[in-house]
Amino acid sequence: MENSYRFFSNRACKYFPCHKGLENFNCLFCYCPFYLREKCPGHPAFLDIDGKIVKDCSECDYPHRPESYDVILEWIKKENDKREFSEEIRRKAVKYQRKNKGTGDNERGCE
Repeated sequence: MENSYRFFSNRACKYFPCHKGLENFNCLFCYCPFYLREKCPGHPAFLDIDGKIVKDCSECDYPHRPESYDVILEWIKKENDKREFSEEIRRKAVKYQRKNKGTGDNERGCE
């Protein structure tokens, strides 16, 4: 696959590939956005190490499969919609108007 906004394969990384068995290995989500979630679409193991539960994703390749990109982005969008900000952050937030709401075309270049 060709590197793009949806796919990036960092073959120069000393850990590449960090999981075995994928032909098109996507490094875009090197750190899995689901790691802190107990339930995720991947197949992690949970280890009890001296009474502390640790999520072990060493056998999970979900975020590295190119076809997972859309699912991960939808999940991030939903999580972002649920975010709550403190009054302090709300006071500090810079006000701006989107040029074309919903198209991603705005003054700061983000959606």
